[in-house]
Amino acid sequence: MTTLAGKTLFITGASRGIGLAIALRAARDGANVVIAAKSGVANPKLPGTIHTAAAAVEEAGGRALALKVDIRDETQVVDAAAQAAEHFGGIDILVNNASAIWLAGVEGTPMKRFDLMSQVNTRGTFVTTQACLPYLKRAANPHVLMLSPPPTLDPKWFAPHTAYTIAKMGMSLCVLGMAEEFRPLGIAVNALWPRTVIATAAIAMIDGVRPENCRTPAIVADAAHAMLVRSSREMTGRFAIDDEVLAGTGVTDFDRYAVHPGASLLPDLFL
Repeated sequence: MTTLAGKTLFITGASRGIGLAIALRAARDGANVVIAAKSGVANPKLPGTIHTAAAAVEEAGGRALALKVDIRDETQVVDAAAQAAEHFGGIDILVNNASAIWLAGVEGTPMKRFDLMSQVNTRGTFVTTQACLPYLKRAANPHVLMLSPPPTLDPKWFAPHTAYTIAKMGMSLCVLGMAEEFRPLGIAVNALWPRTVIATAAIAMIDGVRPENCRTPAIVADAAHAMLVRSSREMTGRFAIDDEVLAGTGVTDFDRYAVHPGASLLPDLFL
């Protein structure tokens, strides 16, 4: 399979950034995309809403369903999965992209930030996967993809921002467990992480990062596409890096993904 035409993707946090890029890449194939995010109205500090994302998906050639969902609320997630499945006739792919970030040490992390990251990153991934599971079981080539890094116990990634690292590693640990649990069902569960920092609104949280030293979300979207078109029974439990995935498909020119081709690139966290 080389296309996502006719497939239904449920993407959390898809109103902007990497989630939106994955949605638009699928839309160019003619996929159905569920935009599941909190941004129902415009925020002057952050571009994009579920409605602008849905319009962009349809303009790109896909079909869209905009659902205002706070993945911290189990009822909202379960209802959204049911609405998506009813609207498009099922769910083939879940992309757990939504994530909260706060890069500070223990003293600089208010508990409300700790709770937010735990609830969105780890718990949100778990509850959304659980809610979509009944529909994924009925899909022909079901995939779950987490936007999370390879698991690590290296203290250098915990010391500067323990709370954030715990929350992101929680997503990655979901991959380890779910990949094996769902293997007999033929549901692939994998993770994808960018080699470099990606130019999204989140870079404002990382001191010293400039857009010109980043790649665009398109590289993650293209890598996600390459993973999601594969047979769900041939690859599961993998922690993939975006440029390695694309190199495996024959891509050699990565300058096209750079915000400023030729500029030095900053490696992402956890790599």
